[in-house]
Amino acid sequence: MLIIAGLGNPGAQYAGNRHNVGFMAVDAIQRRAGFSPWSKKFKAVISEGEIDGEKVLLMKPQTFMNLSGEAVGEAMRFYKLTPANIVAIYDELDLPPGRTRLKTAGGHGGHNGIKSLDAHCGKDYRRLRIGIGHPGNKELVHGHVLGDFAKSDKVWLEPLMDAIADNTGMLIKGEDSQLMNKLTLAVGGKPEPEKPAAKQPQPQKPAGQSHIRQARNGGKPNLPSSGPMADMLKKMFGPKE
Repeated sequence: MLIIAGLGNPGAQYAGNRHNVGFMAVDAIQRRAGFSPWSKKFKAVISEGEIDGEKVLLMKPQTFMNLSGEAVGEAMRFYKLTPANIVAIYDELDLPPGRTRLKTAGGHGGHNGIKSLDAHCGKDYRRLRIGIGHPGNKELVHGHVLGDFAKSDKVWLEPLMDAIADNTGMLIKGEDSQLMNKLTLAVGGKPEPEKPAAKQPQPQKPAGQSHIRQARNGGKPNLPSSGPMADMLKKMFGPKE
């Protein structure tokens, strides 16, 4: 079983905020994959379904962003899961708008929702970060994250949400690099080039041995068997009569 938790703030006034892009992502998955209607449980609204044979629980914590971990941690313990069974989807200031990154564990980067998840679930869960860009000034950050996406953001936001929903199976199966390529293409970027396979080291041929070493190792030197040289060697090294 996998828990996919989108992070955000509950309430219509926050629905279009950049800080709510995690909610938007799980909403897209819920609509596309034929999940159950949203219902209330674990201090969250949840929807259950199945993707590629794996049971999936979608969550939108209703505790407000700073306490997101309370809801996700409660569900994790109820189903006797570990952090490895959790994927958190959330906004990232330090990524350009529409850029995505997926990794396991790591720091919270000042994100209060992730701080809460770390505290209630441990740190070893997977994190799908969606870039919302930085306003360029620290004093503008609060208004930026709690501000609505601009109309111009729809150029990348809608295709990205669709791509996440269409390719959730890759998220389920741990096909992270393939998923990242799909999401990058969806927003008009170029996928990461495949790394060339590492060259296998060729076995080294043993160095040739000298006649002296061959003799020491029991090898027989190639000595003449007839002629003057053979007679001389026979006199020098042959058995004494």
